[in-house]
Amino acid sequence: MIAETICSAVAAAGLGIAAVTAYRKRFLAAARLAAYSLVPLGLVMTGAVEWAAETAFSPVAWAGFGVLGAAWLLFLATRAAERRSGGTRKERRAAAKAAQRDAVAPAASAPSLGPSGASGRPQVAPAAKQKQKKAAGGEDFSDIEAILKKHGI
Repeated sequence: MIAETICSAVAAAGLGIAAVTAYRKRFLAAARLAAYSLVPLGLVMTGAVEWAAETAFSPVAWAGFGVLGAAWLLFLATRAAERRSGGTRKERRAAAKAAQRDAVAPAASAPSLGPSGASGRPQVAPAAKQKQKKAAGGEDFSDIEAILKKHGI
């Protein structure tokens, strides 16, 4: 009964503040304040406040919250186990389909156009490959050089 009285007082105070705001010609803000102030009154009238008060002091309700917590923990544990075992069902199906495609004939559908490629022009080797060919006897530091140049060193 106290909760209903408090909610009704909050609603009345909110409607009073909304009236003052509307008097100051701020109608949009006044309408928003009126909407917020009517929510507690609506909760009292529907019985939601009484239900919440009964739930707060009910041992059965608290046991229900415990069961919901246990279910949540089980969901988390199964997600963690699924991540460790190799992904979701969707990922396992995709891996199975990929293995099936590779088992048929991996290079059967690839056209053999030769070294000239599809356009008929000879392909030019990238600069890194050319440097690698030049330094056939020694070590290739082109990757390191590229990183240093990128950072301005």
